[in-house]
Amino acid sequence: MEVTYGLMIAIGAITYYAWQRPEIHQKLMLNTHATFHQRQLERLITSGFVHNNGIHLFMNLFTLYFFGGAIEEIFNAYFGSSGNFLYVLLFLSAVAVANLPTLFKQKNNPNYNSLGASGGVSALVLAFILFDPLQELCLYGLLCLPGYILGALFIAYSIVMGKRGGDNINHDAHLFGALYGVVFVLILKPSTLETFISTLF
Repeated sequence: MEVTYGLMIAIGAITYYAWQRPEIHQKLMLNTHATFHQRQLERLITSGFVHNNGIHLFMNLFTLYFFGGAIEEIFNAYFGSSGNFLYVLLFLSAVAVANLPTLFKQKNNPNYNSLGASGGVSALVLAFILFDPLQELCLYGLLCLPGYILGALFIAYSIVMGKRGGDNINHDAHLFGALYGVVFVLILKPSTLETFISTLF
C-alpha cells in the first residue's frame, strides 16, 4: 500500500495547498481553453491533484484507498518489480486520457474548468473488476453488487449523464477513465480478458 498512501498524501496535500492559494488552484485545474490554445498540457495531469471541496476530495481518496490498494497488490503479484511503476503509470495516464474528450469538446470555452482524480480512480475501479469480476463491491457502503454488474451500471450511468449534462460533474472523464483502465490492463496482460469471460460463464 506504500504507493497508494503516497498518492493519497500527494493528492490531499496539493489540494489543501491549492485551497489556501486560489491562484495556484486555478493554475492546476483543467481550463480547457488554456490547456489547448496555450499548450498548458501539464494541466491534463495536475487537475487530478486538486478538488472542489472536502466531499469531492474524500470520495476520490476513499475509492483510491480501496481500489488503488487492490491494484497495487495485483500489479506487484503479476509484474514483480515493475508493478509499482505500472500502477502509477496507469493512474497518471488515466487522469490525462480521461480529460482528453472534454479538452477537445470544450477547447474554445475559456470558462470551462474541470478538476479531480476521478478519471484515474475510475480506471483503477474498472481494472480491478477486470481482474476479479465476481467480487462484491459496495457503492457508498449501501448498494452491494458483483463488480461486473456495478461496472456496467457505472459505464451506462456515465454515458447517460454525460449526454444530459447540467450537474457540474465531468461524467466523460469517469467514462473514458474507466474504459482506459480496461484497455491498459488488456495491453499489459491480454489473458485477463479470457479469465474474465471464463469467470463469468
